Amino acid sequence: HVQLVESGGGSVQPEGSLRLSCTLSGDTSGDYCMAWFRQAPGKRREGVAAIAGDGRTDYVKGRFTISKDNANNTLYLQMNNLKPEDTAMYYCARGLLSAGRCPLASKDYDYWGQGTQVTVS
Repeated sequence: HVQLVESGGGSVQPEGSLRLSCTLSGDTSGDYCMAWFRQAPGKRREGVAAIAGDGRTDYVKGRFTISKDNANNTLYLQMNNLKPEDTAMYYCARGLLSAGRCPLASKDYDYWGQGTQVTVS
């Protein structure tokens, strides 16, 4: 099993920045995708960004940057120029590559963290 724990959420002012972290534990070997999702109250879960084992990244939000530290089994999401509409619970997740690509659909990820709240106001 793989366990994921997010941290770094909090309250920030508009145009501020925040960096989220996600630490993996357990069996972290093998090729996999990691991604950030978010969900606001009353809305469906939305993919934010994904990163493959080779470091290739896919972005949904241009103001956000996903990265990882393989040595420390940690995933990051750098969030810049935050806006009130970015307010949501943010989750990190792990899944399998599909034809060498990492999707941004919740159904393609099998391990999830507990989430960390981001509030922009």
